[in-house]
Amino acid sequence: MNMKLAQTTRLCLTAAILLLSTRLTDLTRNETPDDRDRGDVPGWVMITVMTAIVVIALLAVFREQVVTAVQNAFDSVSNAK
Repeated sequence: MNMKLAQTTRLCLTAAILLLSTRLTDLTRNETPDDRDRGDVPGWVMITVMTAIVVIALLAVFREQVVTAVQNAFDSVSNAK
């Protein structure tokens, strides 16, 4: 067998093994290929919860400054007539 044919055969076998392993992974997860396009819902839930925790922690520390800033903003809008 010449060198180019051996490389082509090795490349085809590698591609077939990767395709087969992907299909087997989908079967073990009970997913279809379209399911992967829906996104990672638990990941987004975790990010949302962590963001809420950060906001609550910041409000706990800087509550007075935030309240003052919001009051000043409302006063400047209501007095802008």
